Formats: sequence, structure tokens, C-alpha cells
Amino acid sequence: MADNQEQTNHQSTSSTSYLILLSLMSKRRTWVLLFLFVYTILLSSSWNLLRSILSWYNSAVATAPSSSSGWPAIYASVALGVIFGLLSMAAALAVAIPATLVTWISVLVLLTFFGKPRKSLVVEGKKLTSEISRTVGKILIKEGNFVAAVCAVLGYFLLVRNNNNNNNGDKKIEI
Repeated sequence: MADNQEQTNHQSTSSTSYLILLSLMSKRRTWVLLFLFVYTILLSSSWNLLRSILSWYNSAVATAPSSSSGWPAIYASVALGVIFGLLSMAAALAVAIPATLVTWISVLVLLTFFGKPRKSLVVEGKKLTSEISRTVGKILIKEGNFVAAVCAVLGYFLLVRNNNNNNNGDKKIEI
């Protein structure tokens, strides 16, 4: 009898936690926070790479401050743009995978309800998987390229402005 009571208590707490989890995951702000969390983790893990690019830029500008100050800024800004573009694609992928799975499952369930036979459902599922994956990949690449371009342009202007300030006696870029 005590075992039945413990099992009932365990089931009620697990169903309550399941309902709480389900209500949290159905909110848009949860997915936004998940996106920001993944993006923050990716950004913090690549912090050393960003620091090495900026230290390379500072050393390149310090070595030849007047001759070719534009090229190191271009190289550094493109590298920063690529890093941020890849980071944004990885963070968007972390959110896109669950959304894609929900869409895929919903369409397959609807096809089942409309009376599709199992063999036809398997063929449709394969087509659907490739089509959804292709669409998500195209969107991720387009958005990643957009973020990379914006970050590269902003990075270039910040580096060039900072280089002009360095010539006036201000400090170098440091992270």
C-alpha cells in the first residue's frame, strides 16, 4: 500500500513537472532565452579566438602604422564577421532543430489522419525530411551571411576609427 502511494506521488510530481515544462516550452520568450543562452555560450567559448584576432590586428598596426593600416583592418573585420556569422548560425540551429522536428511530426500526423498508407507515409516522410532540411539550411546560411556582413562592416569601421584614435595618442583595442 505504501508503494502504491509513493508511485502515485511520483506520477503526480512527474506529470506536474511535465506540464510546467510543456507550458514553458510553448512560450516564445523561452525560445528567445534559449537562443540567447546558446549564443552566449558560443560567444564565450570563442572569446580567446576573438582576442587573438584583435591582438594580431594591434601588432600589425604597431609594426607598420602608416604604410598599410587599411589591410589589417579589413582582414581582422572579415575574420570577426566570419566568427560572428558562424556563431549566429550555430545559435539559430539550436533553436531551429526543435521547431523543425515539431513541424515534421505535425505534417506526418496530419498525413496519417488523412488515410495515407504506411508505405506512402514513409516515402512522404523522406521527401519531407529532405525538403525541410534543405529549407532550414538555406535560411541558416542566408542569415549567417547577413550577420557576418554586418559584423564585418561594423568591425572595419570600429577598427579604423580606433586606429585613427591610436594615432592621436589613445589606447589600443583590448578585450
